Amino acid sequence: MFDELPVPGRNDACWCGSGRKYKKCHMSNDEKLEELYYQGLEVPSRAMLKTARDIEGIKRSAEVNIGVLDYVAEHIGPGVTTEQIDRWVHDYTVEHGAVPAPLDYEGYPKSVCTSVNDVVCHGIPSEDEVLEEGDIVNVDCSTILDGYFSDSSRMFCIGKVSDEAQRLVDVTKAAVEAGIAAVKPWCRLGDVSAAVNRVATDAGYTVVREFGGHGIGLEFHEDPFVSFVEPADTGIVLAPGMCFTIEPMVNLGAQEIDMTDPNGWTVRTADGSLTAQWEVQLVVTESGIELLSW
Repeated sequence: MFDELPVPGRNDACWCGSGRKYKKCHMSNDEKLEELYYQGLEVPSRAMLKTARDIEGIKRSAEVNIGVLDYVAEHIGPGVTTEQIDRWVHDYTVEHGAVPAPLDYEGYPKSVCTSVNDVVCHGIPSEDEVLEEGDIVNVDCSTILDGYFSDSSRMFCIGKVSDEAQRLVDVTKAAVEAGIAAVKPWCRLGDVSAAVNRVATDAGYTVVREFGGHGIGLEFHEDPFVSFVEPADTGIVLAPGMCFTIEPMVNLGAQEIDMTDPNGWTVRTADGSLTAQWEVQLVVTESGIELLSW
């Protein structure tokens, strides 16, 4: 087989653990992946594909992740510090039997990322950072429950924001929605990238090259890397069972970013312009997609 993993017999139990015979479960998909592989396309190994059991576990994790962001939505506003948001996220997650995935991840010191105005990603919550009327902030929340990972983020407008800030937030969300609509079983990852990029650039914005989405489920960050600057009809084939995030970072100004913050994490737009990001997590199905976290 193309991925050098063992192949069950037709009447043996499927490798995915469903208990069904291989011929009635994954055999036809495996044969299709094998065919595409020999056509020269990049295809996922079966190790990248989430089983039905995995997806159920991810959904339970995502219930907590979504609940956290709903809680933030109910309480965020002018005068709130980003440190308060971190405490909300940490306490809600732990109270629901889960673990905040960012906490201590490669040394990250907090339970959530809070990226305000010109911060592209990985903003570290602080008591000194007080949200003010007119700010826009991305709250990026990731959860581990029973070994399964979920991940999503939302933009929040603090009080009344400028028309240009509101438009950036809205267009970025529309770009994510276009990416979701572009996901089809057996299409290419570049089709998703191109759909997202088109919405953002048609509106006059730029899309960050260096950061993007990622596979997720059994680990925080898995293959594939999900770029939003690649052309259509390129990249890995999206087979049923692939689970990943769509999370473009869209800048009001230039595409370039500044990664020189002494904290080693926070990334800003190089020109100080506003930036926005929404993130969803989904799994490719036989007929389309299932949205898991948003």
